[in-house]
Amino acid sequence: MKKNSLLFILILVTATMQAQARKQPLAGKPPVVNIKKPHAFTLPNGLKVMVVENHKLPKVTFNLTIDTPPFTEGNKKGVNELCSSLLGNGSTKISKDEFNEEVDFMGASISFSSNSAYASALSKFAKRSLELLVDGALYPNFTQEELDKEKAKLIEGLRSQEKSVSAIANRVVNALAYGKNHPSGEFITEETLNNITLEDVINNYNSHFTPQNAYLAIVGDIKYEEIKPYVEQLFGSWKKRTSNNINYPDPKNVANLQINFIDVPNAVQSEISVVNTYTLKMNDKDFFPTVIASYILGGGFNSYLNMNLREAHGWTYGASTSIGAGKYVTSIRSSSAVKNNVTDSAVVEFIKEIRKIRTEKVTTEELENAKAGYIGRFVMKAEKPESIARYALNTEIENLPADFYENYIKTINAVNKEDVLAAANKYFLIDNSRIIIVGKGKDMIPGLEKLNIPIFYFDKYGNPTEKPVLE
Repeated sequence: MKKNSLLFILILVTATMQAQARKQPLAGKPPVVNIKKPHAFTLPNGLKVMVVENHKLPKVTFNLTIDTPPFTEGNKKGVNELCSSLLGNGSTKISKDEFNEEVDFMGASISFSSNSAYASALSKFAKRSLELLVDGALYPNFTQEELDKEKAKLIEGLRSQEKSVSAIANRVVNALAYGKNHPSGEFITEETLNNITLEDVINNYNSHFTPQNAYLAIVGDIKYEEIKPYVEQLFGSWKKRTSNNINYPDPKNVANLQINFIDVPNAVQSEISVVNTYTLKMNDKDFFPTVIASYILGGGFNSYLNMNLREAHGWTYGASTSIGAGKYVTSIRSSSAVKNNVTDSAVVEFIKEIRKIRTEKVTTEELENAKAGYIGRFVMKAEKPESIARYALNTEIENLPADFYENYIKTINAVNKEDVLAAANKYFLIDNSRIIIVGKGKDMIPGLEKLNIPIFYFDKYGNPTEKPVLE
């Protein structure tokens, strides 16, 4: 009898300990994060330079960012991407092979795009790394041979994705949400690539790679008074160019909830995206409530959408929500890939969960977990030099308050349930959303028609079309 009593007590203690282990640990005091302020100066050509000294490691990073306003490329869509691919292939001062050999010798990392350039190296190679970055970025060597190679790669990639449901979905979601005449709604085709000439690439570079919209963030084991004259010497000859910035009308959300269906007969599962557009700036008062609301809806494993579609029903490997933020119009997109035969049921659950976060306050546990996640990631990132550079750039480009990142943790902790509910109502516009479905019409359309949601049909390039014939 005594043995049984001891066994019972042991089982009870073990169960109690396991239950305690499963409980969410109590949040401690908010950590204090010291964000270093950069030394800043501006060159006569408009280039803004920010230097953050960090002597913990013998390493320096250079991050050049061009804040290029969105622009359309029309029947030559892809010219900006080709410009990115061609930058960094040596320069007019140094051959491609010599450039790569020097980078390898230093153990550095240097990369380019049509609106940026990045270099990371040991501090003893800092100046030479910056020289190579300047060579590749300001004196590019665009050649027909390299253009033909890069164009062929892009065309091969397009052909390989011709029947990919996810590739079609990504293309059509943006085309329908923004419109094909908007910078965010355009997409590359083989035809647009074949329209592009070397002169187009050069003109694209000259129009958009300009110092008046440029920011250079330098972080690491470098002294401000030493690097400042060197930056002035290397970038001083970078001349301003006239750039034609065009303002595009913001896309309009649909008046009522609707399904946009794209028939892909070979699809073995469907791609569902619930999307609407909006503008959310990082300095808006509801920025943090909105990102927290999106995290609770579809940002983590325990989010509404994932726990419903994956855990409760087993229809998918995962469901998520992604949101954009910044100076320009962006979108919120909740998406998942599900089995063909449950597509209509998944649509019902998407709508239910989005309506839930718009009508019901989140729980204390959900709110605190979301806050803890954002704060934890922020604290970890704040230790990295590249994050310090990004914070400095964001402060300038997004016109943030000077103390935005110093108050980051305090601002997140101030978000309450009412704030999250208000943000969800303002930005998660389910009654004005498109539910874009890419999949096998034969298996899905009969079930979708029973939902009493208007259905419009499009081809895989976003062009309106007739309802497919269901054999």
